[in-house]
Amino acid sequence: MSREREAEHLDTRILATIERWHRHGDSLSDAEFDDLAIAIFDYQLRYAPAYAAYCAGYGISPSALPTTWRAIPPLPARAFKEAAIAAFPSECAELLFESSGTTLGAPSRHFLENRRLYDASLLAGFERAMLGDGARLRYLLLVPNPAQRPHSSLGYMMGRVAAQFGDGETGWYLNEDRFLLDAFTADIDDACERAQPVCIATTAFSLLHLLEAFEERGKTLALPAGSRMMETGGFKGRERSVAREELYARAMHAFGISAESILAEYGMSELCSQYYDLPGSERRVADAIHRVKIAPPWLRTRVLDERERDCAPGTIGALAHIDLANRSSCLAVLTEDLGASLDEGIVLLGRESGAALRGCSLDAEDLRRA
Repeated sequence: MSREREAEHLDTRILATIERWHRHGDSLSDAEFDDLAIAIFDYQLRYAPAYAAYCAGYGISPSALPTTWRAIPPLPARAFKEAAIAAFPSECAELLFESSGTTLGAPSRHFLENRRLYDASLLAGFERAMLGDGARLRYLLLVPNPAQRPHSSLGYMMGRVAAQFGDGETGWYLNEDRFLLDAFTADIDDACERAQPVCIATTAFSLLHLLEAFEERGKTLALPAGSRMMETGGFKGRERSVAREELYARAMHAFGISAESILAEYGMSELCSQYYDLPGSERRVADAIHRVKIAPPWLRTRVLDERERDCAPGTIGALAHIDLANRSSCLAVLTEDLGASLDEGIVLLGRESGAALRGCSLDAEDLRRA
């Protein structure tokens, strides 16, 4: 069987898994996840040379495959900066995503053979996490505009979401390094006057800029019923930051929305799938309150100690994600993020000390208000 036929066969299986969960809530048993993960891993060992060379150091090859997804070696995310991690000719990529924070060195580069898996995964995850009520919203986006930053995975994601689920009046309010405050204010005032529910999608740093601007103007709103906010990115260790509890409290005051209407998304340019907050799931971990984040069934996470052994539930370690939608790159990615696993999902606790600063929030750090 040719590589192309193998890829098509795997994509069909993955897409069917996504569709069953998206439409019917069907999960994957451990055996089903193992079966599909090992099939994808076998394919990647044969067609992704950089990843195969890394796995060879663990004594793993197509003739010596593991039997469980937990034994698949996770590739450090920094490898996406150093090599083309692709299980197909990377020059044929239909999508290329790059991490932000490029002033600190070369960005991570994620080559995707086609957009089908990425689109299916992001749309299914967003709809079930953010649109359980089926709302048709006006999307106000404080994220990179793909017309200017075509390799931003966050910008691409929200462009697809707005096109699929929006009301046709999507607004983008980052223009390179400028925050279009007046345009945002005019559009959100218009939505309030028309009682049109909105979804504000924003990085944490963009949200902080917006709240500061509103506070300077003494401006508050009561967003129409059904409005919500998706926040992502955190502050990635930057000097200017506020605790999430304070950020959300200020957002609730500024926009007249409840805490349950604000959900955090957690994703990476190196992954095709995302985690979202589980509303009402606040748990105390490491002497602080955190929301549990949940993933679709084709995304699972290991929490690893310094020797890459699985940590016990509730114990802090490095997060390694296994994303079956990453068929065309590398399905197992070791991050620089710290967290812990719980029965419901994971909690995200920050970044490893000394980890390179990167992430979608950096796009907004040097904003100048228009």
